Amino acid sequence: MPILANDTNRKSWLEVPENSDFPIQNIPFGVFLTKENIVTVGTRIGNSAIDLGALQQMNYFAGIELTDDMFMQDTLNDFISDGQKTWRLVRNRIAEIFDETNSKLRDNLKHRDIVIFEIDDVEMQLPVLIGDYTDFYSSKEHATNVGKMFRDPDNALLPNWLHIPVGYHGRSSTIVPSGIPIHRPIGQTLPAGETTPVFGPSRLIDFELETAFITTDANVMGEMIPINEVEEYIFGMVLLNDWSARDIQKWEYVPLGPFLAKNFATSISPWIVTMDALEPFRVLSPKQDPSPLPYLQQKGKHSFDINLEVAIQPENVEPTVISKTNFKYMYWTMSQQLTHHTSNGCRVNSGDMMGSGTISGPTPDSYGSMLELTWGGKNPITLIDGTERKFINDNDTVIMKGFCKNGQVRIGFGEVSSKLLPPFVRK
Repeated sequence: MPILANDTNRKSWLEVPENSDFPIQNIPFGVFLTKENIVTVGTRIGNSAIDLGALQQMNYFAGIELTDDMFMQDTLNDFISDGQKTWRLVRNRIAEIFDETNSKLRDNLKHRDIVIFEIDDVEMQLPVLIGDYTDFYSSKEHATNVGKMFRDPDNALLPNWLHIPVGYHGRSSTIVPSGIPIHRPIGQTLPAGETTPVFGPSRLIDFELETAFITTDANVMGEMIPINEVEEYIFGMVLLNDWSARDIQKWEYVPLGPFLAKNFATSISPWIVTMDALEPFRVLSPKQDPSPLPYLQQKGKHSFDINLEVAIQPENVEPTVISKTNFKYMYWTMSQQLTHHTSNGCRVNSGDMMGSGTISGPTPDSYGSMLELTWGGKNPITLIDGTERKFINDNDTVIMKGFCKNGQVRIGFGEVSSKLLPPFVRK
């Protein structure tokens, strides 16, 4: 089935500002709360939020097999469960409805008033009920930098790293959408030179610049998904800030890896950009040497040219962009990650989320964490207001943005923005 929604010649009768992340060729999916306190599944064109539940009630999706309440829910899980054919049919239909030549909704002011909201008048929600969350560790540059800092600089990568997409099971209960502040965690750390740990607020809070992909129901327990089929089960992508407490992490991570240093908060952008929308931006991923085992081998373009940036904004100060990188640097692809994830028969469900791991590029200004940008705090970053940062301070806001752009269209994710608050202690 052709992806008609990607037609770069199409224009919308809705206003789309220049360099918007959300032209009619994007059509992401999300969940928002209206001024009337109604939660609905929606999409976005320009600065307009579109109520897909209302569109469905008024029969704009006639001819597409959907359950009666498909878009009148507080998550996208059921829609994602319907699979790639339904996603494509719905996206194509939305593009048709909002095409500048289509007068059906354009000239029906009563329907428009019900369906269309200003983006500032809605409150974005978590788009899916995330049953499970896996975070990978798939940037060779990032893994090498961390290995140099904490292990042997001459053997920075562990022996398994070039053979498997390394990952760990995260905590879905603390995944929040952009705009929700998070608190500095409290935990055990081992001060330098000491032999006994202390308990108190983490002093080394970091971000990790990541993306994540959202899956549909992919397999039954015990079944592995072949590498040449796995992309059918990836719905779309979001930006992800994997908040990290580096001092807690250093003390706890041996022998079982990340735990409390990671699961206190994970922030994501609220609009899921579909893989169909990202199709024009496919690129080759880095050469893998040694060649992976046969079940992970793939040919062709399985990465994506996504420009990414991170900024830090202290209170009442302009943000300072501190890193610019690109998703295309990732060593392991999303399809390899998902194939490996199911290789032991692990079941993957609709709404599961898989983090990419920190995305670091080859140059110091393209690193995806403060740990790397300041090299463990040895090289502080100076912000616009003249203050320095080794890690993230209380009341700093971390802002991540991402977009794809070619000569014809720009497809973006918006942003994931989160403020770090002091520790929360129940009185």
